[in-house]
Amino acid sequence: MSESITTFFDAWGMADDAPRAEAIAAAFSKNGTYADPRAPEPLQGPEAIAGYVNMFSAGAPGWTAKVTNLSSTGSSHRATVAFGGMGPDGKEMVQHGQYFADIEGDKITRMVGFVGTGVPE
Repeated sequence: MSESITTFFDAWGMADDAPRAEAIAAAFSKNGTYADPRAPEPLQGPEAIAGYVNMFSAGAPGWTAKVTNLSSTGSSHRATVAFGGMGPDGKEMVQHGQYFADIEGDKITRMVGFVGTGVPE
């Protein structure tokens, strides 16, 4: 069931928009929603979600998103994701996020993301 989460975040590192859109369509249900911590409002449907991820990839070429930890309770899942790549200063950077997803069958129906991992500072 959580394979759709890994598929979705692997898509962030794909170089081409079309395969990225196909991967996102395979991960999300037709009416699935995604609330990204840096988006002004939740996105609905794989096409809108792919458009948002395409913008990320265009603005951060070569960056990847890898699931580093995944846990589940029933059909709800929590993923810690490491976004990484070359920063504007020419040094390797990593930023973490925490994502919560509801899955029905093998598709994400709802995902909500947060910057960081929730660890107290």
